[in-house]
Amino acid sequence: MGAAGVPARFILDSVSMSLSTASPTIVWFRDDLRIRDNAALAWAADRGPVIGLFIDEDQPRALGGAARWWRDRSLTLLVDALATHGVPLLRRSGDPVVLLTEVVRETGAAAVTWNRRYHGPLRERDAEIKTQLREQGLEVHSHAGFLLTEPWEVTSGAGTGYKVYTPFSKAAFPLADESAARLGDPMPAQLTGPDTPVADTGGIDAPDPFWAAEMATHCRPGEQAALDRLGDFLDRMRERGGYADGRDEMARAVTSGLSPHLRFGEISVHRVWEEITAAADAGDIDATDAQVFRKELLWRDFAWHRLYALPDMATTNVREQFNRFGWAWDEHEAARLVDGRHPLSPTSSDEFHVALAAWRAGRTGIPLVDAGMRELWATGSMHNRSRMVVASFLTKNLQIHWRHGEEWFWETLVDADPASNAFNWQWAAGSGDDASPYFRIFNPETQARKFDPDETYIRRWIPEYGTPEYPAPIVDLKESRREALDAYEAVK
Repeated sequence: MGAAGVPARFILDSVSMSLSTASPTIVWFRDDLRIRDNAALAWAADRGPVIGLFIDEDQPRALGGAARWWRDRSLTLLVDALATHGVPLLRRSGDPVVLLTEVVRETGAAAVTWNRRYHGPLRERDAEIKTQLREQGLEVHSHAGFLLTEPWEVTSGAGTGYKVYTPFSKAAFPLADESAARLGDPMPAQLTGPDTPVADTGGIDAPDPFWAAEMATHCRPGEQAALDRLGDFLDRMRERGGYADGRDEMARAVTSGLSPHLRFGEISVHRVWEEITAAADAGDIDATDAQVFRKELLWRDFAWHRLYALPDMATTNVREQFNRFGWAWDEHEAARLVDGRHPLSPTSSDEFHVALAAWRAGRTGIPLVDAGMRELWATGSMHNRSRMVVASFLTKNLQIHWRHGEEWFWETLVDADPASNAFNWQWAAGSGDDASPYFRIFNPETQARKFDPDETYIRRWIPEYGTPEYPAPIVDLKESRREALDAYEAVK
C-alpha cells in the first residue's frame, strides 16, 4: 500500500510563537494519540502551557500502508481534540535528535516529555535524546503507559524475562491490576496551550489511496472511536456475555475490536483493564469472560516483553533449529510491497510464487483461508481465529516462510505492530517463544465446521463460493500436512 498522505488540518510544518509568561512543555506524541489517561500529557499540563509535537522519523521498519493510513487519520483527529484546549500540534519530519533541539529553541520550551517505547533501536534513540536535552539544561521525563507492565518489572527468579506465557501471566497479572487501579481523572487538569497561539498553516487533507476506499468504510480511527468501541464491547458483554466461549466464532460480533486503538494508543490499555475489572467486580459482566479478556491483554504485553529482549524478532527465528527448515523463501519479495503495488498475481510462474500470490489474494480454494484473507484486504483486519488458520496454512500446508506472511500482515493490517505481528507469526510457525508446536497444524475444514458451522463468515467474504467461479484447492490438506510433519522430523 502506498503513502496515505499527510493529515493536515492544523498540523504545522513551521512555527512562529511569542513566549508565554510560563515556558511551555513539549509533549512528543508517538504511539499515544489520545488526551485521556496520557501520563506524559498530564505531567506537562501540570507544569503549564503545552505544545504537542509529532515527528515523522525514520523507524527500524517503516509503517505498513494500512497502519499508516490509520495513524494519519488518528493524528488529524488528535489535532482537533487538542485545539479545543488551545494546544497546537506541530508536525515535523526528520531526525528527532535534531528536530527536538530546533523546536525547543523556536518555542522557548523548558521541558520535554513522552511516553516510553520498548523496541531496542527506539529505546536507544530516546536515551540519546534525553541525554542531549538534559545537557542543554532542559527537564526531560519519560512515562509508562503503552503496556500494562514494564519489561523490567516482570522477571523470573533468575532475573530474566519469561519465555513462556503462563508463568509470565501469573507474575504480570497482579502488577497490571495495581497499575490500572492507580488511574486517576482521565483528563489532564488545566490543559492549555501557550498564551499566543501558533499560526495555522492551513494544510489540506490528502485523498485516500485507491486501496483504502472499502477499508475506510470498516474503520473508525481516533480516541472517541476507541472509547465508543470499549463502551459497545462492555454493553455486549453485559447483555449477552459468552466472550470466553464465543470469541472464536468468526461470524459473531463477540471480540472487542480494540486492537488498532491500542496499537496507536488511542485508548489506554490501563483504562481498558480497569473498566473490564470494575464491571466484573460489580457483577455486571461474567467473571470468566473478564478473566479471559484480560489474559489476552497480557498476551499483548508478553509479545512486547519478548521484543524488548529480542529486537530482531521480525527477521530471525527465535528457535535456531528452524534456521535449517526448508521453508520457501524469496529475499526480494518484501521489496515488491511498495507504492501500492500489492502483487496479488504471481511475480513469476514458479510454484512458490503462484501459491504465495493465491494466499494473499484469497484464491487458494480453501474456503476459510480465502475468507480470512479477503476480510483482511477489505477491512484492514481479520478475526483472530482466522489469523491462526491462515498462518498455519501458509507455513505448514504451503511450507512458505513465516516472514512472507508477517510482511503481508505488516502491510495490510491496521493494527500491525512490531511486537505482536512478529511474535504471533513465530508462534503460528512454531519457531518462536512459547510457540504453538509445529506439529499442531490447523485443518481449515475442521476449523470451519467448528467455528463457522453455517458458513456465514465464508459466504460473507467469498460471494462466488459454491459456484464454478470459485477455484479448486491449490493443495491437498492431508498430503501437505504429512509433508510438513516429515519436514519437521528432519530438522527436529
